[in-house]
Amino acid sequence: MKKRWRVPVLLMSAIALSAGPAVLPASAQPPRGACNNPEPGRPAERLLPWAQEVLMPQRAWPFSTGSGVTVAVVDSGVDADHPQLRRSGKVLRGRDFYLVGSLPGNYDCVSHGTGVASIIAADRVPGIGFQGVAPGARILPVRVSDREVGQTGQAQLIDPQILARGIRYAVDQGARVMNLSMAGDQDQAPVRAAVAYAVAKDVVVVAAVGNRQGNAPGVLPSYPAQYPGVLGVGAIDNGGARMSASQYGPYVDLMAPGGSVLTATRQTGHAYSDGTSFAAPFVAGSAALVRAAYPKMTAAQVIQRLKATATPARGGVDSLQYGAGIVDPYRAVTEAMIGTVARELAPMQEAPPDHEALAVAAWWRTTGSEARWMTGLAAGGTGVIVVVSALLIAGHRRRWTAGRSDIVRRRQDPEAELPPERLFARAD
Repeated sequence: MKKRWRVPVLLMSAIALSAGPAVLPASAQPPRGACNNPEPGRPAERLLPWAQEVLMPQRAWPFSTGSGVTVAVVDSGVDADHPQLRRSGKVLRGRDFYLVGSLPGNYDCVSHGTGVASIIAADRVPGIGFQGVAPGARILPVRVSDREVGQTGQAQLIDPQILARGIRYAVDQGARVMNLSMAGDQDQAPVRAAVAYAVAKDVVVVAAVGNRQGNAPGVLPSYPAQYPGVLGVGAIDNGGARMSASQYGPYVDLMAPGGSVLTATRQTGHAYSDGTSFAAPFVAGSAALVRAAYPKMTAAQVIQRLKATATPARGGVDSLQYGAGIVDPYRAVTEAMIGTVARELAPMQEAPPDHEALAVAAWWRTTGSEARWMTGLAAGGTGVIVVVSALLIAGHRRRWTAGRSDIVRRRQDPEAELPPERLFARAD
């Protein structure tokens, strides 16, 4: 029995917020018979999404837009008719490996691949806040799946043979970055070999780590994120915390927005979606920016640069939950990197003691102690004089006869407990 792969998506049909009519009318039509009950288009969302507001990829565009870099989206296909993806040359023809024949990959029945591609390279459109990380990049759509959830509610799985063929095709078509928004819990030989082929061909392979964590204790397996040379991506919410479903382990290299992120939908419009599926393309788009800015940099160097320029996350550096941190497209492109080995600092040398200064400090301490002693002695003598004087005056007034305590007098005389204005002076 063939093992299959699961597409890691939490809310593939999340609610889209309407903010007016669609950007442009579109009538994307899949090949006849390719889609069974395709999802409709959605209204356009005009506000700036939180993920784009936090990452601000536009800061990197004066230096790189990803132009000249082909990013393979190995997924459910990509709808080339979406208003933010329809620019000539933006989405290539690609290929459909899910259906038998020679169909293209530039259509989508369910919007998953379209959403992933839009996060990577959606063009800017007037009046729309949403845009891709690398709008100058090309998208190579490789269709290896259809629906994420079947009619019975069970997750649809991807045949590892089909997935492996799609990966190899993308490499042979010149993709320099590959996005794999899918995860499985078993090591599949065909997929492992195909990923190794891509890594050997200097492709930056970016994979989602999966959404099966929840309340599961400990580290769960995650393939292809776990394969050598793959950049595994987990998801954070708009508070910067790891989404509870986002898996964690040594395969987590970077984090990116994945909670309620805005994506393009097939035909037109946008929808909010959750999952590591939509965190991975933020990193894939950033990799496209770096590859365009530094064309001689190897895939391994690109990955290292993305990790080295990441924004620190809650888990600290290289934690199982957050990896190296949150991807930063701007820093990944612009920050200067030193290629030399860091020198070890010489051990700190303590300065020799200043004997003259120590002697002066000791003199002040001694002088201060003597002054405090003399002051205390003088204050004590003054107190004694005051007490003796008071006793002499009191004795003279009583003509040196014994007197009773005021406390005893108050106990014997009830009038002594009255307020002072009620007392009368006793005449002698």
